[in-house]
Amino acid sequence: MTDEHGPTAGDADFATQIDDDQSEPEYHAAETADGMPIDRFIDRELSWLDFNLRVLELAEDEQVPLLERVNFLAIFASNLDEFFMVRVAGLKRRIVTGLAVPTNAGVAPQEQYSRLVARARELQQRHARCYTESIGPALQNENIFLVGWNELSDAERTELTQRFYDEIFPVLMPLAVDPAHPFPYISGLSLNIAVRIRSPRSETEEFARLKVPAVLSRFVPIDASGSTTRFLPLEDLIAHNLDELFPGMEVIGHHIFRVTRNEDFIIDEDETENLIQQLEKELSRRKFGPPIRLEIEQDVEEVVLDLLVRELGISNDEVYPLEGELDLTGMFQISNLDRPDLLYTKRVPVTAAPLLPKDNDDGDDIFSAITRKDVLVHHPYESFATSVQAMLEQAADDPNVLAIKQTLYRTSGDSPIVASLIRAAAQGKQVLALVEIKARFDETNNINWARKLERAGVHVVYGLVGLKTHCKLLMVVRREHGKLKNYCHIGTGNYNPKTSRVYEDFGLFTDNDDVGRDMTRLFNELSGFAIQRHFNRLLVAPRYLRKGLVDRIQREIDNAEAGQPARVRMKVNSIVDEKIIDALYRASRAGVQVEVWVRGISSIKAGVPGMSENIKVRSVLGRYLEHSRVFAFLNGGNEEIFIGSADMMHRNLDRRVEALIQLTSTQHMSDITSLFDRAMSDSTASWHAQPDGSWLRRAYTEQGEPLNDLQRDRMIEIQRRTKGRNR
Repeated sequence: MTDEHGPTAGDADFATQIDDDQSEPEYHAAETADGMPIDRFIDRELSWLDFNLRVLELAEDEQVPLLERVNFLAIFASNLDEFFMVRVAGLKRRIVTGLAVPTNAGVAPQEQYSRLVARARELQQRHARCYTESIGPALQNENIFLVGWNELSDAERTELTQRFYDEIFPVLMPLAVDPAHPFPYISGLSLNIAVRIRSPRSETEEFARLKVPAVLSRFVPIDASGSTTRFLPLEDLIAHNLDELFPGMEVIGHHIFRVTRNEDFIIDEDETENLIQQLEKELSRRKFGPPIRLEIEQDVEEVVLDLLVRELGISNDEVYPLEGELDLTGMFQISNLDRPDLLYTKRVPVTAAPLLPKDNDDGDDIFSAITRKDVLVHHPYESFATSVQAMLEQAADDPNVLAIKQTLYRTSGDSPIVASLIRAAAQGKQVLALVEIKARFDETNNINWARKLERAGVHVVYGLVGLKTHCKLLMVVRREHGKLKNYCHIGTGNYNPKTSRVYEDFGLFTDNDDVGRDMTRLFNELSGFAIQRHFNRLLVAPRYLRKGLVDRIQREIDNAEAGQPARVRMKVNSIVDEKIIDALYRASRAGVQVEVWVRGISSIKAGVPGMSENIKVRSVLGRYLEHSRVFAFLNGGNEEIFIGSADMMHRNLDRRVEALIQLTSTQHMSDITSLFDRAMSDSTASWHAQPDGSWLRRAYTEQGEPLNDLQRDRMIEIQRRTKGRNR
């Protein structure tokens, strides 16, 4: 049930009930030689847009706390920016160069591009309406106002004009366009004002461009009166003081616009002698990538639009006229307001129960805790600071620690992780840091970290040529009782204290000898020329991971055909790899129960009779970003469960170093099994993948009561577990 603006949160659930009552059509697509339908995959880019729609649906849901809705609105905008900069831009580049090939769904490149642009335009307009028709009025109801210049009192205009002179005017740089001044370069994602001016003497019209400074806050606070909070968009304040920027000229019109550029690039590592220098060169070029999207006010004058289209060299289908404010990533500023009544209830991560002191006399010795038993931590419910960070800090200062080895894919700007590695090196310990400088959009940050670590005496390596190192590994070598002992951490998320507060991830701490040997061999392979052909507890990409998973899926198929219970469970951020998906389709046909818990892209068609009727796909989104990867196989009752860094995508399985570790603790496996049971339950709020590739949100009962919130319930469960340990 929808209105002219698309389904509301409540309507989506009603539509689910209608769809459930309809019979499912048989699958009659043409088949491949092995009996699989040709169109058995969902286009990965369209699936990504469906993921971002799920984010938007959270912004649209009036039952979600208001400032959290504002946050989801900004996240959608940020996600879509990156989608255009990388995915749309990359596809366009491949089409232009003739390198594009049909999608895994069999769609020709140009047709795929047209579909993506049409779908993105539809979602961007829905996003704008969400702000203007829902979130904007809801903010006003809470006395939070984004006002226009015309809504201000004379006194407020006077005060803001003075602030303009004092704080904004000196930063502005108007750029004229005339025969002596060519059309200026428009930086990607910058907010700009197109200004039309007229000379009183010659009566000729001219054009100028004014960049809204990104170094200033997007929304200018107006003096609060009582409980009211009011903001004026920075571009509005500038626009109503344009006369001061063009003295002696008549300002006859202005329009806000924004350009997105291609920021995708490729480095040929085989032809590069110095990877950092080549990467820095490509990063400087990124700023000058060709434009691929022009966002502009809906009521833009034709003369201004024609000039921008011509000078930017874009086509009309790359123009996105929008109502309301442009660049809603600026709404992050509003979502950070100090209004706890409009936010999720504050939850503080707790120390994992096994890492708590054994009694009141014990110190915080993390190595003793790991020696007692393997420890599985679940962030952000359990603290990163008192687990991973504490292990590194203790290792840096422990005289018995001889060496630390770690991979770094993304970390925070003021990273205590890096500080610990530097401190350890300063104390004479052997420290190896594998810094992945090709991590997209973190390249500059990681280059800076790499150089800082090198100056401190840390052995810095950049991994293997042609591969990104994405595995999350930490190993501490410690001398105990005259022997060397390895303490290892294998995680699903980055060593980033800031994102650990909002990213859901698992991490295993162990002193197991087999794991220590595996990690030693893997680090040797990453830093040297060793080629490891066998691991005990690890599945490592790119050589063995896909095969290891497919072999285990085949084992479930064999068990099902032998009449035994069989089940495959996967929790991933994305699942695109055709070989993995085909293995799951074969498993479904054999009667294996397949459950996929995915946050983002899913190319699986779930619940299609004759192909995937035994496959269920669910997606959970909420206050935390589901980020962990889990793989579970029933194995005739002797279940195997792995956690690790790999998603089921070509890049992860073929072009990255990834690592999964098998869990051996029955307690750990039971905990993950219970969590998976709840995620797949119809009583849990989630999105359900449909046979046609669409998603239906089920967040409320038929009576309008909210379904179980998995993330809230998990936090409460872990807090109770820790309190019980303290008693």
